[in-house]
Order: sequence, then C-alpha cells, then structure tokens
Amino acid sequence: MKVPRKRRVVLLGSTGSIGSSTLKVARELPQRIEIVGLAANGNIVKLAAQARETGVRHVAVFDATKKAALRSLLPENVTIHTGARGLAELAVLTEADIVLVAIVGTAGLHPALAAIEAGKDLAIASKEILVMAGELITAAARSKGVKLLPVDSEHNAIFQCLDGRGGGEREVSRLILTASGGPFRNLPAEQLVHVTPAQALKHPTWDMGPKITIDSATLFNKGLEMIEARWLFDIGMERIDVLVHPQSIVHSMVEFTDGSVLAQLSRTDMCFPIQYALTWPERVRGGMQPLDFPALAKLEFEAPRDVDFPALTLARRAGLTGGTLPAVFNAANEVAVEAFRAGAISFPGIWQCVAAVMDAHAVQASSTLPAVVAADHWARQSATAFCAQTAKGQGPA
Repeated sequence: MKVPRKRRVVLLGSTGSIGSSTLKVARELPQRIEIVGLAANGNIVKLAAQARETGVRHVAVFDATKKAALRSLLPENVTIHTGARGLAELAVLTEADIVLVAIVGTAGLHPALAAIEAGKDLAIASKEILVMAGELITAAARSKGVKLLPVDSEHNAIFQCLDGRGGGEREVSRLILTASGGPFRNLPAEQLVHVTPAQALKHPTWDMGPKITIDSATLFNKGLEMIEARWLFDIGMERIDVLVHPQSIVHSMVEFTDGSVLAQLSRTDMCFPIQYALTWPERVRGGMQPLDFPALAKLEFEAPRDVDFPALTLARRAGLTGGTLPAVFNAANEVAVEAFRAGAISFPGIWQCVAAVMDAHAVQASSTLPAVVAADHWARQSATAFCAQTAKGQGPA
C-alpha cells in the first residue's frame, strides 16, 4: 500500500485568516500535513496557543519587543525567533518541505527569497511578493528548481485549470480572474466619496483581514492579482482580464485558443485552495463540502466599472510598464489604505494617491532586490506626503 506523502509546512502569518484556515486544513489532514514552524506579527496569545496545539519547536514573532512575553507562554523546548531575521530563519528550517507565506504587505519578500534559496517549495498567499519582485522570485525559483504554488483562490483556480495539461502557454488565449465586486459594486460613482472605512470593511462574500477587504472594495486586490498572475503563469498582461462575479463561486477561468473555457468552482472557503496547494499534485478528501448546484439559483457575470474604480487600469499600466512600477503601485496602495482607515483621505483618494505616485515615479529595472526595495521606500514616502497634503486640503478629495 502506498504511503501518503506528508508535507512539512512552515506557516508565516499564522494568526491571520489564511493562517487560521491553513491550521484547520492541517487539523483535518494530520496524515498529509505537519506544521513545523509558525510566525506572526504580534498576536502572541494566539501564536502561543497555535504552537501548543501543533507541537512546533520553532516560532517567530515579528515584533521583537514581545519575545519575553511570548517566552512565558511557551514550553522551554520551543525556540523563539524575532524580527525580519527570525522570519527568514523559519523559512529555511531543515525539517520543512514547503513555506506558506501569508504575511500581509511586503514583509514576506525576504523570507520568500530565503526559502527558495534553501530549496523549499513556496506556497504564496501574499500577492505583494510577486507584485513587487515577480522577476526576482520566478528567476530564483527556476534556478533552484522549486515550485511556486498559488494559494489565492483566483490563482489557485487557474493553476487547477492548467494543471497537468499539455501544450503549454501557447494554447492559452487569456486568463480571466473573477472579482466579487465588493460592497460598492452598484453604488453610484458620485457617492463613493462618502464611503466610510466601516462600510468598506463589510465584504459581501469573504471573511478577510482589513487591508485585503478594503482592497477588494476598491478592486486594488484584483489589480494586484493581475500582476501576480502575469508572473505565476508567464503570460502577458494584455491577456489577463477581470470579470465581476458577485456569487464568488467561479474562482477564475482559462480561455483557450480554440474558444473553449475551463473554470474552477467551489464554495467560498479558503480551505479549498490552501489544501490543494499543500497536497499538490494529489487531491485528497478533506473537511470541505462540495457545491450544491440546485441551491446556487444563479451565477452572474458583468464587466467591471473601470472608470469608477480605476485600480484595474492602474494595475494594467504597472504590469505592462514593468520594472519598479508594480512595486510602486503596491506600496502606494498600502499607504493610501492606511490613510483611508485613519480618516485622512477619502475612498476615491486611495486610487488618486496611487495614480499620483505612479505618475511621479522614474521607472528603473527591477532585476535586483535593492532596486525593488528602494522603489518601495520611495513610493511609501511619496504616498505619505500625498496623503498628508490631501488631509490638509491641499490635494484631491
């Protein structure tokens, strides 16, 4: 009898929504998945509880000031790593087969590169990694012969549609990412300026962290996914489209050159793509339930409102231009989202900020990590200045 393959997983970002779902999948498949390392930003109570449940011997907390408090919550045989260096140390653990990066923002870039250098497969839930440094990440993965496995539901869906198919990229006409449309899909454009952070944080379909939830409301999340798809599947930005699908049942589609389309469907549960990424190339029975097709009633599709929500247009521009512009697009959006949550700028101010920073950027090649980091730093400073001026009434509303 064939013994099932067990994947030993380091989970970076264990206390967030993706991390919690990953631990749920591991709990349901103990014969297939073993968690060997956990990392979090600063929620040490939840991190300690996860460490005790999984029995890991290594944890990392990004906020180094919380090390002493975390130490008091853990057995003595658990090694605590701290800061950015600690994340990288976890990413190269000898006992790990795969590193799942679910850290919000850009903090996952260095540990992702460290994991690849150490020959670990990479499961990517943090889209910023490929948006900022897609050229670097994919080149490093090819050099080391490691696999990049998408965890985002949309990219995982495309991966499933393409998995095991012969013919290669030349058979693909386009990739179609689906978007829920967010909570303001039908809101008149003139009312967007009055949107509050509390309203933007009420997603109609998914239960996610605050940053990604607001990105879904602005469609910046889908813009980031367009750039990520360009690198994951080695396909031009001009062949990546977005379709609004409010039910979030069809997670993405692949259109082939003969006109046929393959789609991946499942319930709105992140456990599906996480499990597939961690058990690939096999499919195994887990704890999720299949679709009840008669209960679906209907599936709707519509074109996105590009004029009212210009994030997709900005993303396409960033992806087509390349170089450091995608890193600038990502960093400016992160700053703008935080400014919106703090009440410093309006909801449309988010894309106004990103557009202004992109317009001001002198694009450089992104073939080195220092170039990417420098562009990210510059964009954050520029976006912060834009938001400060806007808050004082010196910029767009």
